[in-house]
Amino acid sequence: MNMQTKQEILEILAMPTDDYWREVAPFAKNLHAEKNGNKFLATAMLGFTNICKNMCLYCGMRAANKEIKRYRVEKEDVLASAKAAKELGFKRIFLISGEDPGYGFVNLVDIAQQIKDLGFYLILACGEFSKQQYKDLKNAGVDEYALKFEMAQEDVFNRLNPSTDFSRRMQAIEWIKETGMSLASGNIIDYPGQTNEQLAQDILLMRDLEISWAPVIPYSPAKGTPMAASGHIGSIEKTLKEISILRMMMPSVNITAQQPGKDPSKGISTPRGNADALLAGANVLFADMLPAALAKNFSVFDNRAALGLENMERVAELSGMELAWI
Repeated sequence: MNMQTKQEILEILAMPTDDYWREVAPFAKNLHAEKNGNKFLATAMLGFTNICKNMCLYCGMRAANKEIKRYRVEKEDVLASAKAAKELGFKRIFLISGEDPGYGFVNLVDIAQQIKDLGFYLILACGEFSKQQYKDLKNAGVDEYALKFEMAQEDVFNRLNPSTDFSRRMQAIEWIKETGMSLASGNIIDYPGQTNEQLAQDILLMRDLEISWAPVIPYSPAKGTPMAASGHIGSIEKTLKEISILRMMMPSVNITAQQPGKDPSKGISTPRGNADALLAGANVLFADMLPAALAKNFSVFDNRAALGLENMERVAELSGMELAWI
């Protein structure tokens, strides 16, 4: 299947579920196996601060949210967690945080340098910085930076993310690319009012940005946020279809498999939900290095915490794929 036009994307998004699982998902899964091997990437993850200055209307870490307990993991403890991940066999680590001005940029650079010295492939996601700061992170050893554009429509982005704006976000994304760091970016799927046309625009933007990793998720507003009251949860079916489309459009791209199953209330680490994402063409799973008491408060959305190696091994069994330590 040649997947390059908006019309081709729209046809799959509108496809009946049975037809999708019979025709599209197996093609995408087999394409991944052919191009990249029948394996998924094991990645350690650490949400090192859930303090955020922003006021996004759906994110649980928004500054005004009183529903979560705030924390910062000190630099020494971040490094200790990275060493523990290395002892477990991980070679990839993803450090993620809210936009926390109090953490200190110098600390981020120092953490990056020391974790890189441990031999990790290092991915960082800490929000918007200046052009020079992205250069400093690159020089410190950050291999890949994740900054989601969330949605490709400027008016929608500005309405839902009032602490920044679309032009600023896209400028930051361009600065990341200019440093030579790989760019991870993606969208939120099936937020209230999103049309298939808008979703197709998101997918095409990921292609045009030449992303290395698509950290895509279905819309799931966290408790304590203005948008939580609606009760709307993004479609996992549309999410799986997007995963397959991305795999066909960009065969070598990494795609998040940490997706909810049929019951979103159980979070993103149900083996069946993760396995379905892998069978749709995804290839990245995470093990949370945070203690459980803190992980529950890293709530970009509810029930976000990723499970550990046992979950990965179960998912490998369900999907018929190999867990890759690369």
